[in-house]
Amino acid sequence: MSAAPPRVLTVAGSDSGGGAGIQADLKTMLALGTHGMSVLTAVTAQNSRGVQGAWELPVEAVRAQYRSVVDDIGVQAVKTGMLASAELVETVAELLAGTDAPAVVDPVGVSKHGDSLLAASALDSVRTKLLPVATVATPNLDEVAQLTGVRVESEDDMRRAAEAVLAYGPRWVLIKGGHLAGDAVDLLTDGFEEHWLRAPRHDNRHTHGTGCTLASAVACGLAKGRSVPEAVTAAKEYVTGAIAAGFALGGGIGPVDHGWALTRPGTP
Repeated sequence: MSAAPPRVLTVAGSDSGGGAGIQADLKTMLALGTHGMSVLTAVTAQNSRGVQGAWELPVEAVRAQYRSVVDDIGVQAVKTGMLASAELVETVAELLAGTDAPAVVDPVGVSKHGDSLLAASALDSVRTKLLPVATVATPNLDEVAQLTGVRVESEDDMRRAAEAVLAYGPRWVLIKGGHLAGDAVDLLTDGFEEHWLRAPRHDNRHTHGTGCTLASAVACGLAKGRSVPEAVTAAKEYVTGAIAAGFALGGGIGPVDHGWALTRPGTP
């Protein structure tokens, strides 16, 4: 009998198209050698063209799923994604606060297609309840603007953005600069250390699921006992490969390839 791999829990919404959300998280966790588990917060009708509908689950269902997994199986890292309402955000924040495991918070605000995945009324709960319990928060530039009002147009602005997010209490923040021109540059900082992570930009429009994938990969690294900078560096390498291998699906934006590393030696 083999020993169980590191256990990682995703608390997020379902993407029926399989490119983002719970589906992307579980694929990433398998590709990176961990055991993925899930707490579903919402169901979306979604494809390569966008989100056609979304239905959040009752708070009791989310809490029951979480307790079932954590109390029996245990977790070594938790990743959060789509938490549609203030009530869900506050419930999940409370559950994370009572769990002795690092938490990667992807403060999902809008989908790749521009569809809102977070009620405006939930933003304050993200700021005051969820970010303070995060080991690492991973906002993109649109989410930074939503949460802090800081608009990032250059690398210098990324430092200001990081300070603004850190003010809400996460231990580390990863500002994802993928929407800037030039190389794909991200800034990881805890307010003292700074790590600038750069990767060549791949000319591939099929990037659905990058945020979910990156946050899940960070959680996998933390579950394996890596430090935050080590986990984020490995996650950036993994997601860069996944973007390069992204493929067309349907009539719109296709997904990144979560399995790219499985076919090559030396998984990040």
